[in-house]
Amino acid sequence: MSLRFQRLVLILITLVILGAAVLLILFNTKKNIVFFYTPTELIEQNIFSEGKIRIGGYVKDSSLKKISLNQYSFEITDNKNDLLVFYQGILPDLFREGQGTVIEGLIVNQKTVKALKVYAKHDENYMPASIKKELEKNNQWKRDYK
Repeated sequence: MSLRFQRLVLILITLVILGAAVLLILFNTKKNIVFFYTPTELIEQNIFSEGKIRIGGYVKDSSLKKISLNQYSFEITDNKNDLLVFYQGILPDLFREGQGTVIEGLIVNQKTVKALKVYAKHDENYMPASIKKELEKNNQWKRDYK
């Protein structure tokens, strides 16, 4: 084999390996894609997904109910439409009524979702308690901090 033919074979093998890697990445991403919707988008577009779906909104005031030890029901809203969410597990520390949240789960019907994961969102003024205590200890904490 000539040196020119060896280079051609090496380039072709490299292209085949790169093509296979790109195809594997694309197929894997297609399976793991999760779409994000608001309650209004979900209701108005009649979206029924067999896979996971993410829904973002606020936890509606006075809607959080503890069903049993680790089972909760609550409503999330975008101030236009509400969705009832059922969740089994431990809720995040920052989760509370009136706070932003993202729910990842499965659609039961048009107005009900079974949550698999619950994410709590905090605002820009949030500071972890451990950092706040350290700042107070060093007299660097301002009471009127915003």
